[in-house]
Amino acid sequence: MTTLIECIPNFSEARRPEVVDQIVAAIQSVPDVKLLDRSSDLDHNRTVLTFAGTVAGVEEAAFRAIQKAAELIDLDAHTGEHPRMGATDVVPFVPLSGATMDDCIAIAKRLGQRVGSELQIPVYLYEAAATRPERTNLENIRRGQYEALKEEMGVKPEREPDFGPSKVGKAGATVIGARNPLVAFNVYLTTDDQDIAKKIAKAIRHSSGGLRYVKGNGFLVDGRAQVSMNLTNFHETPIARVVEFIRREAQRYGVGIHHSELVGLIPQEALVDAAVWYTQLDGFDKSQILESRLFSAQSASSTPNGRPSSFTEELAAPTPTPGGGSAGAFAGAMGAALTAMVAGLTIGKKKYAEVEAEMQAIRVMSESLRKELGQAVGDDAASFEVLMATFKLPKETEEQKQTRDAAIVNATLNAAHIPLHVSEMAVKVMELALKCARNGNINAISDSMSGFAMARASLTAAGYNVRINIHSLEDKSAGEKMLTELAELEKKADTLEEEIRKVMKDRGGI
Repeated sequence: MTTLIECIPNFSEARRPEVVDQIVAAIQSVPDVKLLDRSSDLDHNRTVLTFAGTVAGVEEAAFRAIQKAAELIDLDAHTGEHPRMGATDVVPFVPLSGATMDDCIAIAKRLGQRVGSELQIPVYLYEAAATRPERTNLENIRRGQYEALKEEMGVKPEREPDFGPSKVGKAGATVIGARNPLVAFNVYLTTDDQDIAKKIAKAIRHSSGGLRYVKGNGFLVDGRAQVSMNLTNFHETPIARVVEFIRREAQRYGVGIHHSELVGLIPQEALVDAAVWYTQLDGFDKSQILESRLFSAQSASSTPNGRPSSFTEELAAPTPTPGGGSAGAFAGAMGAALTAMVAGLTIGKKKYAEVEAEMQAIRVMSESLRKELGQAVGDDAASFEVLMATFKLPKETEEQKQTRDAAIVNATLNAAHIPLHVSEMAVKVMELALKCARNGNINAISDSMSGFAMARASLTAAGYNVRINIHSLEDKSAGEKMLTELAELEKKADTLEEEIRKVMKDRGGI
């Protein structure tokens, strides 16, 4: 069995996406490594990346990411809600298939020594890789953050790093370690009072006498109080227990839970456990999950005759969904896929060495757009089904009629918002395809144009879906802003099409 390791580095940057793009490109430049997730928070000014691969691949990708972050991020100029002490703040390794915690500890130590000696960045080992008991918890190492570390390193013995120099540069210090899977989970409250979030965080975190395996703090994010947490063992302290604890604590202050969010990825088992708890399925067995049964039978992607099922077959079926909106998103995803392909065919070629960094970034962005547009295929169909359901709401009394009318308007606006978002992404794909046509591998220039054409078709189809939904509203003023945004996107697309046609003539000869 191939040894598979997961790495989830946290970087002190989110407000400059071009910087994050370069860090991502550094990771993706390593073979045998796959980027799984990218999550940025502007208020925290922090980005969490998740990638997995072989031992050697993950170790090298982590080093290149730390190196690139040190080049581009200056902690002296950094501000954000989240505590931090380094440009690359923390780098945990998690054992997946065929791997042990000892494997991850060994990676952490090798990487720490290399970062300390080659990059001259102080490194602290934490969690399972910690060399001192007091350094097991990240909070202890990061106490006082970057500012305190600058003053105390080289002065206080407890601040002596495990590897690297005993002084801090503008890249700060990096904490590297090994741990079990962790769930980064935030709960937003129905208040802008940060003190309430801090009080709830103090009540729930283990270090203050709260729940075991919960670390937390209170912040103000997007004008709303947030309880930010790391759940270090969801088996022993499930998500449902955490949510209900916060709900009860919030009631003490006359507030409630507005919504929650994940940062990065979560094991499926954690969500299943929460669903079972809330629905009180006491006799539930995980083999009852339909998808699990299907995957175990290796039939999830096959039709009864054994041939792979396809989106076009679903589209051709005499059912309302998926429809034109989903088809538009699918076209956009194909455009993004072609753009990523052209960038990939350019990377690594000596002839195109000057544009390699640009192509690396284009590939990352195209892949991200491909995934988002793929998700929009299902989102569009789901929004239509929700809209149809609102027409079936009762309308016997005046109150029921008002409730039904309001639900129809909200569902219609949501059904318009999704294709509008598809339109925005389609134009982004067009921009990237144009860059590939200009600077990418000349042998794939027709693929750049094909990707552009797919994205343009996506914009056209999505635009019609925006307009038809807004047109169905009695009060069309509610959708005027969407129509204005759509018109601006279409105008921009016209300009981009003129440019790429000129490039195709000048560079491609067609």
